Amino acid sequence: MGGRGLIIGGTAVGLAMISYGTGLAQTAWQQVLSFIALEGKPVAASPARLSEHEIQELDHMTPQQQAELLLERAINHYEGGIEAIDTRVGSWRGSLKLDSRLNTLFTSALNANDLRVRAAAIEIDLAANNVEKTTESVNSGIQVLESGEGDRITHLWILGLLGNRGIEPERAFQVLFQYAHDPDTHVRYWAIEGLAYLGTDATIQPLLDIFRNDLSANLRERAACGLAQSGMLQQSQRMKAVPTLLTYLEDPTFDGTNHQWVIQALQDISGQRIGDDPGAWRRWYSSR
Repeated sequence: MGGRGLIIGGTAVGLAMISYGTGLAQTAWQQVLSFIALEGKPVAASPARLSEHEIQELDHMTPQQQAELLLERAINHYEGGIEAIDTRVGSWRGSLKLDSRLNTLFTSALNANDLRVRAAAIEIDLAANNVEKTTESVNSGIQVLESGEGDRITHLWILGLLGNRGIEPERAFQVLFQYAHDPDTHVRYWAIEGLAYLGTDATIQPLLDIFRNDLSANLRERAACGLAQSGMLQQSQRMKAVPTLLTYLEDPTFDGTNHQWVIQALQDISGQRIGDDPGAWRRWYSSR
């Protein structure tokens, strides 16, 4: 053991010896261990806000270090983390690299329950890809897609992110909708992801149609995930998909896998665990 382990061990032994003979040895060990049960309410380690020390140190860090620290703090709901990203992300453009650490944080942020954290991740991804939030960026991406040359996958993804940040969302939708029906499965996959992260009301019905009709089981699942939990749709938007999902639940042409995905989507959207009874789901929806 290292020095820290020896100090802790010595403290524990000392307490145990003091307590020995008094019948309090077990209590002493419990005090040393400070046992935290897994059940119950969250137990704060410290106030969840950026410390003054961290704020002061940010100006001495590289853009990469700033992005890593602030995204980690945003994921953990530290007060001031998202706001600091919003203030600084413009200066990071072209200076970030989605290396192993930042990409891991980025992935975690995209799966955060708080859509503000997901939005912060989108801003960082655009900065890492050196993409300006302008109409010109949208035009450039569309030109690459129409040319049939270059990295169409990245441009479909970026188009969805730009639209989500308010840059030409209607045009982004039109292009993503078009490529969501492309013969190339890989292209369709990223168009579907782009629709999910665009996050507008207009994306809901196309995602439902893809879930119902796409020939690829993998893409049907991605559309279902975009409706249920991933992407940038808000809870109120996801609820708009429920009536159609209820008809899917009763659709005899759905195979067992698709049927299970419908149930999972309904559970993720509603937070309910009703099972596979369509009547029970309809009663729940009617009672809202």
